[in-house]
Amino acid sequence: MDTKLDPSRDDLPLMANTSHILVKHYVLDLDVDFESQIIEGTIVLFFESGNRFQKQSGSTKEPCRSESNEACRFRMPEPCHSPVTDTRTFSSKTRSNDFTICGKGEKDTSGKDGNHDNWEQASGISSSKYCCDTGNHGSEDFLLVLDCCDLSVLKVEEVDVAAVPGIEKLTRSPKLTVVSEELRNQIVCELVTLPADRWREQLDYYARCSQAPGCGELLFDTDTWSLQIRKTGAQTATDFPHAIRIRYSTKPQGRSVTWTSDQSGRPCVYTMGSPINNRALFPCQEPPVAMSTWQATVRAAASFVVLMSGENSAKPTQLREGCSSWHYYVTMPMPASTFTIAVGSWTEMKPETCSSNDLAAERSLSPSEADFRYVGICGHMEYPCRFQNPSATTQEIIPHRVFAPVCLKAACQETLLQLVPPCLSAAHRVLGTHPFSRLDILIVPGNFPSLGMASPHIIFLSQSVLTGNSHLCGTRLCHEIAHAWFGLAIGARDWTEEWLSEGFATHLEDVFWAKAQQLDPHEAQEQQELKACLRWCRLQDEVRNSPEEMQVLRPNKEKTGHVSDSGSSVVKHGLNPEKVFMQVHYLKGYFLLRFLAQRLGDDTYFAFLRKFVHTFHGQLILSQDFLQMLLENIPEEKRLELSVENIFRDWLESSGIPQPLQRERQAGAECGLARQVSVEVEKWIRMNRRPRKRKRRETEQVFEKLLPDQLVLLLEHLLEQKTLNPRTLQSLERAYRLTQQDAEGEAAHRAEHRRSLPSGKQ
Repeated sequence: MDTKLDPSRDDLPLMANTSHILVKHYVLDLDVDFESQIIEGTIVLFFESGNRFQKQSGSTKEPCRSESNEACRFRMPEPCHSPVTDTRTFSSKTRSNDFTICGKGEKDTSGKDGNHDNWEQASGISSSKYCCDTGNHGSEDFLLVLDCCDLSVLKVEEVDVAAVPGIEKLTRSPKLTVVSEELRNQIVCELVTLPADRWREQLDYYARCSQAPGCGELLFDTDTWSLQIRKTGAQTATDFPHAIRIRYSTKPQGRSVTWTSDQSGRPCVYTMGSPINNRALFPCQEPPVAMSTWQATVRAAASFVVLMSGENSAKPTQLREGCSSWHYYVTMPMPASTFTIAVGSWTEMKPETCSSNDLAAERSLSPSEADFRYVGICGHMEYPCRFQNPSATTQEIIPHRVFAPVCLKAACQETLLQLVPPCLSAAHRVLGTHPFSRLDILIVPGNFPSLGMASPHIIFLSQSVLTGNSHLCGTRLCHEIAHAWFGLAIGARDWTEEWLSEGFATHLEDVFWAKAQQLDPHEAQEQQELKACLRWCRLQDEVRNSPEEMQVLRPNKEKTGHVSDSGSSVVKHGLNPEKVFMQVHYLKGYFLLRFLAQRLGDDTYFAFLRKFVHTFHGQLILSQDFLQMLLENIPEEKRLELSVENIFRDWLESSGIPQPLQRERQAGAECGLARQVSVEVEKWIRMNRRPRKRKRRETEQVFEKLLPDQLVLLLEHLLEQKTLNPRTLQSLERAYRLTQQDAEGEAAHRAEHRRSLPSGKQ
């Protein structure tokens, strides 16, 4: 291993040794048990190693380390006595949980942490020692390291892919007479590199290979953050089995999923965007560079609906009485952290009447939008790409479904269902081709910690967006839709550069929402300026009340994107509990993009953005990739001393308020909507200062009706007052009906109320 990590630190470790070997595909076969609150089953990993891995494995072997720095010897696990499967009668319908669990790994004899390992059982050594059998081989074996946490690993075995009928088509041999490790790895190598136009065949092979029998257990060990696997005698990544099966189960307290009840009181489980990502859901390679595809079969009681990151709109298959199976797949390689699942008694919400927006959403492109369709080969690894599909490039509204607990049906029909088509259409008009072919939207339980979360093919929304008017729902939906391009189709190569996802989504939500509302240019400008005023207030507040080191958008500076020789790294502040509540990456990123768009002009900027999306979709980027391409597209007269170095210095690598932003806000005049708020704020301040008992009757103050964002800005300004008396709060409630407003207005109102209470009664 590269380092000994201190779990008490607030940095998130990414342990997988992705520089040596990469997972190209996962096949999950899982059962969801709500009584025990456990997900259990198997995951099969298909690997690819290349020349760069061979060189590193052959010449820069990692030293064998233990706490005492002593070499230690491992014994092989007891041989597996599974019945041998006749390849002539092997069926692709065999389920993975039909395989016998045997040998030392047969029972979960985990210790107090629940982690099981067969190295410790076989040799009696401490699980904290990561050593190899150097006595027999003269050098250590290759060690596969996967990110893993809060899982009970029961068994790891090599998969005999050569046992799959017809698999010889992937080899140069008409018959598989002698099966060797080299031949199995050759089969997997051919499988993972099948051309994109054979994706259906590839998925079928993956499914059949995942159900093939095992051909030998592998040694494994677990620690706080990882699962380590090796095969005796396999000294390089090239020699290591390229298809392995892991039998495991999650734990009720595992941090990747949450078991709870929905708004109707029915049990459900879902991935809620944990700081540790998916490593407590399945063993995986978490570093973003490990781009992979996946397919998953999930079984649950027939009363439950399984939603997942998947290209297909899965329908349940009845297996036996009271049990259903759901199958999803993805052909666009994505980081494993983007995998999402939700199992519950969800109901699909459908509009009472069919809107014209719900009809076929293809149309011809206008001349002004012709630059959406760039000719040329995509720059990403090969997969069935929508950007090369003419019908996909003109599809404004992708197929979509909305799910929620049945008790929220009326709220979904009144608000959300009507907003999805115009928001999807607006996003297409701004950025062009939707990267994903379909979209599910789920209203998640009340314990969801944010307003929304986007994953491939699925968006989670908080129930809070359904309250009040459509404004919060529309803006949040636009924000999550924007993540399809920035955050998913284009990801950050270094997770500390969150602004590449959140800054873009925040900037784009305003543009999408204005188009969805069909505002004229002046109205759109006023609305966006008002949003800028709100975010300026929030950024100032955040800078005043957060640690300076957590205000930096590029904390690793010149080391951004760097990893160790093995590929492991840490995400700075990734586990810091304060980070969940911070918006600095959203706000500073938003203001940087706004600054650049103003410098270029909106037409030039968004034309460039479409070009950038076409160039980098399906890839991972760093800040300099975006900035360098942008500056290359800025006319010399508009650069005005702009450079990548200056932007790094002023915006990305310093804490506090960026100087260019400070100058802009000091020099800029308020927009009309913000000036209207300032007038209303003065009225409320005067009312708040009035004595409780007045000697003579005064004229009742008249307050203007405000837009949702104006109301939030007004409450933000009133929060700056030292105290607000109860009479003022009551008048605020009467004037604006605050308890009926959306989540942002309610939150500001609650903050107002807390400020009015004496200390100790909050």
